[in-house]
Amino acid sequence: MQYWKTQATVLWPGVMVAAVVATAATFLATHYSTPVMLLALLLGMAMNFLSEEGRCKPGIEFTAKQVLRWGVALLGLKITLSQVQSMGWQPLAMVVLGVIGTISFGLVMAKVMGFKPFFGLLSGGAVGICGASAAMAISAAFPHHPQKDRATLFAVISVSTLSTLAMVVYPMLVRLLGLDPHQAGLFLGGTIHDVAQVVGAGYSIGTETGDAATVVKLMRVAMLVPTIALAVWMTHRHQTLSKASAPVADHTPSARPPLLPGFAVVFVALVGINSTGWLAPQVVEWGNDVSRAFLIGAMASIGMKTHLKDILSVGWKPVILMVLETVFLAAYFYGLMHLFGQPV
Repeated sequence: MQYWKTQATVLWPGVMVAAVVATAATFLATHYSTPVMLLALLLGMAMNFLSEEGRCKPGIEFTAKQVLRWGVALLGLKITLSQVQSMGWQPLAMVVLGVIGTISFGLVMAKVMGFKPFFGLLSGGAVGICGASAAMAISAAFPHHPQKDRATLFAVISVSTLSTLAMVVYPMLVRLLGLDPHQAGLFLGGTIHDVAQVVGAGYSIGTETGDAATVVKLMRVAMLVPTIALAVWMTHRHQTLSKASAPVADHTPSARPPLLPGFAVVFVALVGINSTGWLAPQVVEWGNDVSRAFLIGAMASIGMKTHLKDILSVGWKPVILMVLETVFLAAYFYGLMHLFGQPV
């Protein structure tokens, strides 16, 4: 008991700072229709001096790592198997192929542009699955690296900006393409990055479009699990190759990491439990709210750990990569709609 009291005393200042920044970001996002993750990131970066030394540093580190994992795990309460089944096999196939295609495109283009495969998976997963939440979840499965936080922050900034633009542009695009409400919902849910922007774009057209877009988007969220497994496999493979090419000095055996980290296992378990209908709607809603709060707090903490100059130093190529991934996803998903006979 004394250990936990000591830990709470050490972590409390940093956790409270992250909570204050997250609350401020939520307030501003509500009143100014701006992506809350982006605001949490920017407000956190303005207070990055708190993470360098002093009483707040341990709590900020804890929030950026452990609280992030808890928030990702609770995302499982957003999904039920009945939601997936209600759309039929064709939208499910389009979602799976769309995510696989976008991540594959990201990996290939990352290699072409001189980036490591990890950034291709991070950016492709953020674009293909669920924006900032996916970027944070995939990053949590990667090994510690001096550039990891910077890459995550850049992915979050880019995907949040692109998602906001898509929320404005894509409803006009589906009208131009002459899609009916159901088809429009498939396209918006299959191509816009963040859940909130999908909901905003879908219901701006109508209830049927909004409902279809939301369900398709939740199918994409479910693709987090195999993507996290891929991130863990890439991490293990990278570590194995690094050890094989290292000098023969260190042959200490290391335990193989599990295929899915603990937070991903909890994610799957919560999807299963939520699918049974045993949980009261109030519990599911509470879990979703807590997940959102944890992710916003974690984003604020990651922002506190990063300097603006680190973001500006990445150059223009990562921006081009994520724009290309966004365009690819929209064109690819529309092509899949034709392939599966969805458009008129």
